[in-house]
This record gives sequence, C-alpha cells and structure tokens, in this order.
Amino acid sequence: MQASRRAFFAICGSHKRDVIRPPWALPEAKFIENCTRCSACIDLCPTRLLVKGSGGFPEADFTPGRATEGCTFCGNCLTACQERVLIKRQDQAAWTLQAVFGESCLAAKNVVCRTCGEACEAQAINFLPHLGGVSRPQLKAEACNGCGACLADCPTQAISLRPDLSLSIATQGAT
Repeated sequence: MQASRRAFFAICGSHKRDVIRPPWALPEAKFIENCTRCSACIDLCPTRLLVKGSGGFPEADFTPGRATEGCTFCGNCLTACQERVLIKRQDQAAWTLQAVFGESCLAAKNVVCRTCGEACEAQAINFLPHLGGVSRPQLKAEACNGCGACLADCPTQAISLRPDLSLSIATQGAT
C-alpha cells in the first residue's frame, strides 16, 4: 500500500502544537480576524519572545534558550498594537498559562536540580522535601503568571506551559 505525498504530509501536519499568542490577546478567532500581521509587537519585544508564526501571526516562542527571561509583561506589545487585538483589561491576567512539570524532570529521577525555581521571579516554584530523595518542584498555581522563564534553562526540557482552565473559564465572560 502506497500513500500519496499529500496524505503523508497531511498526517505529519496533524500533530499541531499549541500556539501561544502575545499576552493580553483577544480570543483566537477574533485575534486572527483582526490582526494585520504588521509585526509591531514582535519588533518591540525586548526579550525576543514574540516571533512571526504560522500565517505571519505573532506568537510566543518558549523554545529553551531563546528568551531566557520569558515574558516580562513590559507592555510594549500592547502599545505597539494599532489594531487592538492585544487589550489589557483591569484585573485580567496577561495569559491563562501555568507551568507543568513532566516526567523527564531531573528531581523526579533523584538528581538535584533547581534551575526552574531559581529562574522564577514570581517565586511560584517551591522545592518541598521528599523523604528518601531530593526535593521536587511544586507549583504555587496562584503565583504562576505564565511568563515562561522557568523553561529557558531546564536541562531536560521537562517544563511546558499549559492553559490554566480555571482562569480560562473565568476570563471567557470578560471578552
């Protein structure tokens, strides 16, 4: 049985990664409809976290080593956006993202590592003692702002950012 090239590439492309838009972005459908892809937010991002993504739309690139500070929430992208697809509302978080620790975390393998905690300015990552082993990272969900600084130096790339569904549901009514 031979598959066509088109079928092969369709299968390869079916594993879409989650796209993270710039902070304070409108919901995805409205963002795509109204963003002109001018790149002003990308050009003014001091940490180089924002990049031109699929279709030329801006997105956050948390590739380890790329933007070691993560997002500093400086607001440059907000002021640069003339189309108002980035809007900061009072009492609204920039993102509904939280750090998630994967199985490849060195501490889970009894190897001392605290790089994520050292990088976290929000002090959202604590290391609790583990009887008979090394301290493991624990996330204080209420303190995590989704900046992504913890991803930059993780030697095993064990950390990912995922939507915090409790925040997502709470902010859907505000859009």
